[in-house]
Amino acid sequence: MNEESDPFKIDPLNNVAVIGSGFGGIATALRLRAKGCRVTVIERLPHLGGRAQTFEREGYKHDAGPTVITAPFLFEELFELFDKDPSKYYTQVELETWYDFAFHDGKSFSYRGDLEHTYSEIARFEKNDIEGYKRLLSFSEKIFKVGFEQLSMQPFVSFLTMCRQIPRLIKLQSYRTVFSLVSSFIKNPYLRKVFSIHPLLVGGNPYSTTSIYTLIHFLERKWGVHFIMGGTGSLVKALEQLMRDVGIEIIKNFDVSEIVFDPTATRVSGVKASDGKSLIFDSIVFNGDPAYAYKHLLKGAKPHRTLKKPELLTQYSMGLYVLFFGTKKSYTNIAHHTIWLGERHEELLADIFDRKILADDFSLYLHRPTATDKSFAPEGCDSFYALCPVPNLQSGTNWETEGVKLRNRIVNALDKSILPGLEETITADFWMTPEDFQADYKSLWGAGFSISPLFSQSAYFRYHNQDPKFRNLFFAGAGTHPGAGLPGVLSSAKVVETLFTAQQARQS
Repeated sequence: MNEESDPFKIDPLNNVAVIGSGFGGIATALRLRAKGCRVTVIERLPHLGGRAQTFEREGYKHDAGPTVITAPFLFEELFELFDKDPSKYYTQVELETWYDFAFHDGKSFSYRGDLEHTYSEIARFEKNDIEGYKRLLSFSEKIFKVGFEQLSMQPFVSFLTMCRQIPRLIKLQSYRTVFSLVSSFIKNPYLRKVFSIHPLLVGGNPYSTTSIYTLIHFLERKWGVHFIMGGTGSLVKALEQLMRDVGIEIIKNFDVSEIVFDPTATRVSGVKASDGKSLIFDSIVFNGDPAYAYKHLLKGAKPHRTLKKPELLTQYSMGLYVLFFGTKKSYTNIAHHTIWLGERHEELLADIFDRKILADDFSLYLHRPTATDKSFAPEGCDSFYALCPVPNLQSGTNWETEGVKLRNRIVNALDKSILPGLEETITADFWMTPEDFQADYKSLWGAGFSISPLFSQSAYFRYHNQDPKFRNLFFAGAGTHPGAGLPGVLSSAKVVETLFTAQQARQS
């Protein structure tokens, strides 16, 4: 696409680099391109997508990153910015079963979009909790209307902005934890685990994560749970094609080793690669772990005052151990998404998040894309990954020895429960550990989702979307406001767009 045919005129004075091509970076690149900026996406890896990488082993395909699409309109908006039809780029399907829960004692719970089905599932555990769930969903809607519709796209670079929200946050009981708030509505211990699971999907402990995250209940009810045919990797390819169609330059295999700045100035001026190559830009957006950027790319620079020494923060999200495998048979009774819960719950999470102990027991998120898309495995076979929350690298765990041990414990546990015969039928298995997250994604401590979603690390207290000194340096992604998860990182692009536009207006 050349400039003459470009419906969005390029402003040569707005030459923007987006470092990193996770979904937050891609969304920011497209939003700034729609503003007329000349945009260059710089990716260290040979493929775009950040953590949304894909693997293939012996005919089995795997998504390595996010697999649950809960606010599909946020992707659709990116295509509509350029009057493009998203259905011509990718195919999206809504799942009937959102999550199946499998408990240690053989009990199960099926969570679907059909409310009447949810009520009947609740009744199998505790009939009185049906009314409690209705009240929880109603309260979740109230949190959603403030936390998602208003605050998730609101810049929090001023403490005054934060102060203005305190009365509403108190009214919504944001000082409580997710598990505490859910427990005020739900009494059955099994159902409390089910309805407080969402923080784990964005890197938080339900027993310490701010109750703002209970808004996910209503978010799922509003838009459903979706899957992209071909996997999340096919969505990355669709977005890459869109970026190329609208004139965004993409540079791969470019390892940024430094964001260039003059300590006496208030602007960054470009990037330098590990091989010495330099590029000059008017503005820079960093789509990665902000803690890594401040520690390694902006040496001598500091974030806002509450996070002056990010390397000393202890409240990082958990690490992730992900076991990818195929099976030489099909487990047709297993849903697309299964939450497999061990006997310990609060104690296990304390081991992971607080004590930083790799325990012998575990809980799992099991992904079976072949439940929806048969192309992920050879005919008559299945593709899986089992995601296991583990301590991040602050634990000092020796993953060279513990990786294979955990693999064997997971396979044995699944073989004895929901995947009988797994030990005989498993094939083409491999795994990622927090060490891989640190090496591949430059995540401090190998944390799966940057800093934890605690109230004290949210909104103004999270990494800012605009640096307080370098006014042309912006941040998008899981570590900055509003937080992790696809809705969060895509919303961070909207925050950057707002801040960038305001900054340009001040300069004009």
